[in-house]
Amino acid sequence: MGRKSSIDRLDPEIKAYIQAMLASGSMTLDELIADLQGRFPAAATAGDLPSRSAVGRYGQKLERRLSAIRASTEAAKLIQAHAGDDKDARSEALTAMVQTELFEAILMLQEADEQGEDSEKIDHEKRVEVLSKAAKNIATLTRSSINLKEFQAKVEEAARRKLLEEQQANLQKIAKSQGMSQEQLDFWIKDFLGVR
Repeated sequence: MGRKSSIDRLDPEIKAYIQAMLASGSMTLDELIADLQGRFPAAATAGDLPSRSAVGRYGQKLERRLSAIRASTEAAKLIQAHAGDDKDARSEALTAMVQTELFEAILMLQEADEQGEDSEKIDHEKRVEVLSKAAKNIATLTRSSINLKEFQAKVEEAARRKLLEEQQANLQKIAKSQGMSQEQLDFWIKDFLGVR
């Protein structure tokens, strides 16, 4: 996995401030470095503040995460706006996004283990622990996904039944107003609506 970035090793107050400033985008990197030196002079004197390039790398990483969160939020809004949510489409989208993230995390674990130097390799006991937790969470997600599919099927069936009932009622009303016999009505219900 490699070692933590210099930002991750900072005092939590300084790290939180850097994250907030990067997320707001209100300062350039040079302005942020100068602001950090003025705001946290003891850390600056001790050489504990990150370099401009470290802040830049961290900002790019943070921006990727924020972009992913914004995209997920936007996707959920679109699903809600266009799908209604009788079928719980938001949960389905969320489950798919979490499954994708878990898959990518497992791939990153494998790549880090394969490419890392001895000092950077993941402790095998820790890796088993992480993968075990991931497997448990994947099992929970899978059960959730199955339950969601069953719920969606029930909603679809209920909607279909309701539509058929409405169509039958309308057909009976029209049949009465047109003077159709029960035999003719049964024909239309069976052949037109497909009700047996």
